[in-house]
Amino acid sequence: MPMSQRVALVTGSSRGIGRAVALRLARDGAAVAVNYRERRDRAEEVVDAITRLGGRAVAIGADLAKADDCTRLVEATRQALGPIEILVNNAGVFRKGDLADFEQSQMDDMRDVNVDGLVRITRSVAGDMKARRWGRIVNITSIAGIGTSAVGTTFYAATKAAVITLTRRFALDLGPHGITVNAIAPGFIATDMAAESGANFDAIAAKAMMRRVGTPDDIASAVSFLVSEQAGFITAQVLTVDGGRTDFIAHS
Repeated sequence: MPMSQRVALVTGSSRGIGRAVALRLARDGAAVAVNYRERRDRAEEVVDAITRLGGRAVAIGADLAKADDCTRLVEATRQALGPIEILVNNAGVFRKGDLADFEQSQMDDMRDVNVDGLVRITRSVAGDMKARRWGRIVNITSIAGIGTSAVGTTFYAATKAAVITLTRRFALDLGPHGITVNAIAPGFIATDMAAESGANFDAIAAKAMMRRVGTPDDIASAVSFLVSEQAGFITAQVLTVDGGRTDFIAHS
């Protein structure tokens, strides 16, 4: 089946990496559900951009920390576009903190979206993919989950490490049904959120072999490959897209 007949759901796609992924999949030909939590206006801008490309898209609001919202997101996508065959679990929450300043509420916020929300959405779409004997799931994790030495990311890293483990387990569960499950671990990506954090882009670029920070399109290109027919025999893998970052705690 050509990509023009596929339906993709991209969570957290009103801006940043998710926006770039939604636009790229639309350019590849897929119909795209653009998920947002609060900024409907930003999501509608993405839908308008896809429509101008000649594609099909719909904006659907849902908070992945809420089980009912996850169910509603999947059902609304099916009703608007059809059965979901491509899922990009991009939505994520970052709360800064290490052991000395640990706060349970912040950990709960991250786990609710980064881990539990991902599980809920994946379970909800798996049936469509099994029925078609074809599916592509790409989970956006982080190099934090692999083990960078960046301070303030301890518990965020824990949730993203969980995403890596779930990727491999889901690949094992779903592989017999013709479904691949992979993860992408971005390095530092220049997004609106990153700029708002006050991060020093030059200092971060110096830690990468390519001497630059990443762009949302760098991640979107990797997603485009992993959901394509060319990647049909690739599953349970974590593709690092970080320009060759060198600041890891260990490499063993």
